[in-house]
Amino acid sequence: MKRILVKLASLTVLVALGFSSCVDETERADTPSGNFEALWQIIDEHYCFFDYKGHEYGLDWQEVYNKYKVRVNDQMRETQLFEVLCDMLAELRDGHVNLSSSYDYGRYWTWQEAYPKNFSDSLERKYLGTDYKISSGIIYRVLDDNIGYLRYESFQSPVGDGNLDDILSYLILCRGLIIDIRNNGGGDLTNAERLAARFVQEKTLVGYLRHKTGKGHNDFSDMEPQYLEPSSNLRWHKPVCVLTNRSVFSAANEFASMMHALPQVKLVGDKTGGGSGMPMSSSLPNGWNVRFSACPMYDKDKQHTEFGIAPDYPVELTDEDTKKGIDTIIETARKLLAE
Repeated sequence: MKRILVKLASLTVLVALGFSSCVDETERADTPSGNFEALWQIIDEHYCFFDYKGHEYGLDWQEVYNKYKVRVNDQMRETQLFEVLCDMLAELRDGHVNLSSSYDYGRYWTWQEAYPKNFSDSLERKYLGTDYKISSGIIYRVLDDNIGYLRYESFQSPVGDGNLDDILSYLILCRGLIIDIRNNGGGDLTNAERLAARFVQEKTLVGYLRHKTGKGHNDFSDMEPQYLEPSSNLRWHKPVCVLTNRSVFSAANEFASMMHALPQVKLVGDKTGGGSGMPMSSSLPNGWNVRFSACPMYDKDKQHTEFGIAPDYPVELTDEDTKKGIDTIIETARKLLAE
């Protein structure tokens, strides 16, 4: 038998939450039944969205246990067990829930795969041209109507204060700024916060956070306010449009939430993909790793953003515009900023 350990994911912001680094769990046998019981129990005691998803679509974790328990027996093959466990986790409808083995990666990606992309690589190349600037993980340029365009494809790519000073200095004479985070699947929340801090002029409430305090589904701390402190470096004071689509997830979803709290910022495009639960990870007796949402985050109005953030201006790429080489979402943002 192997003891199951649950540990926090390595996100910078988790350091301040007061969690222990691991939690001892009941020992389970390294059998299909033992691994099934271990996984169900880990999620039961540590997952953070049971009540919310019960309300949204009727999730009942005990019913999920009954549904999948009958599919497990100790004579089944390892690949069969992996399939059953992935199917069970998919009931959570959570892009932060993954099961990893040496040969496969179980995931729930319906949050983006079931929706239009609302992004085109060929259109992006057309708008950027060949003379765009590159600074760390950000590409940027001035469009021909004196609107600044900044694209941050992944918050996995680090960006420093020196990078942001140079970028904003270059764009400083623009009358407005487009920040394109479409297809940004997240990464390091510190990078998202560092960029967002360039758009606040005073300490600003941008959301709330809770963390688990026990094994019960409703064992949470009180809501803890999350503030965005203004950068001590160069800051942007003019209007901003943030472009979003369904592939905006996790730390990028949080960036959209933070920016949405600011009066001079408008979200343009499609609803984001969500992913507002900070992840934890654990291992099963057979060595498979499971990741899951453990700390719920909320917007400034104390509303869940797990299933995404609606834009202020819903816009989709149209086939007609795409054939003409026009990005409908970018053009909508340009018109808003020109006004």
